[in-house]
Amino acid sequence: MPQVPQTFFDALAVRTWCGLALRALGHAREEIDAINVYPVADGDTGTNLYLTMESAAAAVEAVFDGHGTLTERKPPLADAAQAMAHGALIGARGNSGTILAQLLRGMAQVLAADGETAHTDGEGLRLALRRAADSARHAVAHPVEGTVLSVASAAADAADDTQGDCGTVARAAYEGACAALAATPGQLAVLARAGVVDAGGRGLVAVLAALVETFTGEVPVFVVLETHARVAADETHTAADGTHARVEDVSASGATAATPCEGGPAFEVIYLLEADDSAVTRLRERLDALGDSLVVVGGDGLWNVHVHVDDAGAAVEAGVEAGRPYRIRITHFGLGDVHTTGAERPPKERAQRAVVAVVPGEGLAGLYGEAGATTVLARPGEPPASGELVAAVRRAHAREVVLLPNDAELRHTAAAAAEQARAEGIRVALIPTRSAVQGIAALAVHEPERRFDEDVVSMTSAAGATRYAEVAVAERQSWTMAGICQAGDVLGLVDGDVAVIGADVTATARAVLDRMLAAGGELVTLVLGDEAPASVADILEMHVRESYLAVDTVVYRGGRQGALLLIGVE
Repeated sequence: MPQVPQTFFDALAVRTWCGLALRALGHAREEIDAINVYPVADGDTGTNLYLTMESAAAAVEAVFDGHGTLTERKPPLADAAQAMAHGALIGARGNSGTILAQLLRGMAQVLAADGETAHTDGEGLRLALRRAADSARHAVAHPVEGTVLSVASAAADAADDTQGDCGTVARAAYEGACAALAATPGQLAVLARAGVVDAGGRGLVAVLAALVETFTGEVPVFVVLETHARVAADETHTAADGTHARVEDVSASGATAATPCEGGPAFEVIYLLEADDSAVTRLRERLDALGDSLVVVGGDGLWNVHVHVDDAGAAVEAGVEAGRPYRIRITHFGLGDVHTTGAERPPKERAQRAVVAVVPGEGLAGLYGEAGATTVLARPGEPPASGELVAAVRRAHAREVVLLPNDAELRHTAAAAAEQARAEGIRVALIPTRSAVQGIAALAVHEPERRFDEDVVSMTSAAGATRYAEVAVAERQSWTMAGICQAGDVLGLVDGDVAVIGADVTATARAVLDRMLAAGGELVTLVLGDEAPASVADILEMHVRESYLAVDTVVYRGGRQGALLLIGVE
């Protein structure tokens, strides 16, 4: 659906921009992952940018919901801008996502300067872009040219030289960013050798294209395509260090990520940190001595810390000394989670085939594990990053791997992990399961002795033939497909959409089950969360036995899985 252009930069424009940027990064994610060679060629820059923007967009949506989705009221610009920045900060992934979070925070500092202002104009946008570029550069311990920092600075410079409305300023910033992106191989030798532009800069170009679309209604794709053509046209290129390298096409189909840099730090460490400014200043100094790619963003007592180190424990301990670190993520570059007890231990022989699955609770992790799957636990509110999925694929130690994401929101993350594993020589098939009950159905027909393609087809068919639902409690008032829900209402979601709104868990679950079985079914799978009423499984099992004579029921305990109840009907 065409977007209605926004005349001024107000709260609605913030919301529109976040949504369009998320869509743009989703479309460009695979291309960006493929050209990710700096600072570490781990193939997840596009995915990290997408997940960071996804968190920002969700925070903005929450602000709009809080100001009354049932009326035409909208929040102040300051509230929307601050929510965007905070969401990006707490959801930032990787080096690129952390810098994007600081870029958005810098913009928010200008947009929210006057808390009562309803909107700003082209001049305000110009100032916001300048603050964004400057604050991001300040957040990086050792800024490097030829990266997203160069692209952001060029965008701000182009905006500085432009007078006009928001659309005019946004387009100038976008075109300046494109020109800077095309120049990145001449600034970083590693880019010139790989024949690609900077992945983080490419992501920022996508975000700025969304900004242009927000204010003009037009998607300026022609500039991006021309940028690729200009880079590919130079058969030889002189890099920043004087070396020469042939520059190849950087289109999504032709780009390939290089292998991780040898001799670099072994771990990426990321955590949120509650600490005061003085403690963070000391933390920067300590982490700078421990490793590289140090980026510390945030303020007002909450920070996002990113660093590459060989001693992950020391990086976390430094955070403990500075304040309270949490949401700690440690990713091992290269071989992932490989542990040996001595040189005399022979290498483990690879199995022919394995299944790797993301599961929402400890109970399901045990169930999947008993069936032979390698599991990744999705903690509530903290979906796994692509690096965690790649590590699990490596941990499975198989030549062929079937990957079950079990969540529609993990489709981009899982796809990025699959591509990275394939680049390492592992044959990976991604089955787009949207719920853990679909994964159970797929796992039930898994036969490692079959040909790989036949096994994947059978598992995909079983998952696709399983309708899924969940029963959960609404966190806030909002519009749904079934009408208006209030905070505390019990929601029954069928295939991802709210179908039933009720006040009682058991009654709502029964209504959902009847709706699903109206289309037929042979087997009902119930997965109970820890917070579900103890009697709900017995009541539903009896209801199925009495009302649907030919249908069997199986019940599992899911543990802390987020939803009160998961339902599958095959």
